[in-house]
Amino acid sequence: MLDSRIEQHIALAGVCQAAALVQKVARSGAVDTEACEASLSSILVTDPESPQHVFGQLSNLKMGYKSIVSQLSGRSSHKDAELTRYVASLLSLERKLAAKPDALNELSQRISHVQRQLAHVDFDNSKIIASLASIYSDIISPLAPKIQVAGNNEFLSRPLNQQRVRALLLAGVRAAVMWRQMGGRRRQILFGRKQILHSATLALRLIN
Repeated sequence: MLDSRIEQHIALAGVCQAAALVQKVARSGAVDTEACEASLSSILVTDPESPQHVFGQLSNLKMGYKSIVSQLSGRSSHKDAELTRYVASLLSLERKLAAKPDALNELSQRISHVQRQLAHVDFDNSKIIASLASIYSDIISPLAPKIQVAGNNEFLSRPLNQQRVRALLLAGVRAAVMWRQMGGRRRQILFGRKQILHSATLALRLIN
């Protein structure tokens, strides 16, 4: 059973990981395959047995936990304002989504459709990425001003990378929904920094 101190903030690690993956794709076109698959597949886990079940093995969130430590460790040289902006935007989108019952209902229906697609194609199939990306574009993105993703135009202009970015932003919103369901609030990131940092450090020790 997962330590309750880790479990309490596992969804926040999911938000941070999605943000870090978006940044990596935008800047370098590179994808951490395991981390990306864990984040994207979490969107389709709609009836989890436990918080950890949403992401699979704890090690699947290593990038997210490392991002938390970098952002909250108090070392200004390690902090990334762009990453902070992505995380804040994802948490804000979750609040907008929660206030729109029609959008939530449509989101549930579209996710169910992708789950049915998996009966016919593998998860890493481009059709799945495209479907997740379209869910973000159609349902989540219109809820607020678009998240401005900064990076290298050489990579951002590629259709597959554009789809990956949108799908990962959807994964970030899904993790933000989970964070809220588990009692997480934005003010905790400001006033509960030590507890979150301790949780991430514990998680990384277990992973390593």
